[in-house]
Amino acid sequence: MTDEPFKITLEVRDYECDLQGIVNNSVYQNYLEHARHKFLQAKNVDFAKLTAEGIHLVVIKAELEYKKSLKPNETFTVSVELEKVGRVRWAFLQEVRRQPDNELMLKGRISGVGLNQNGRPHVVPELEPLMNDA
Repeated sequence: MTDEPFKITLEVRDYECDLQGIVNNSVYQNYLEHARHKFLQAKNVDFAKLTAEGIHLVVIKAELEYKKSLKPNETFTVSVELEKVGRVRWAFLQEVRRQPDNELMLKGRISGVGLNQNGRPHVVPELEPLMNDA
């Protein structure tokens, strides 16, 4: 795996903000999920194909540490790194950083597991080469 984390750049849309004029806390999970899917896509892991084969990549825990709030029209990056946690578990380590000042807005750790057709934990070989050891 490379030393530099995978990153995507997004812009806050007005409708993602609450009455306080800041991004609603729940919206950050959408940003993180979108970045995870783009990460897998960029690494040639076909999420839809795995699902069609009966392998489901599921989130089992989301830990979010909000640092500062994004506002309408601000540009930001979402980074993604994949860490091996156990034989069948992993964690996506993610950060949301406002641009262009690179200010940390959120740190996230999204834990997941692969499940087979019977709903049992399953090793997902396609993810193995993408993981850093914990």
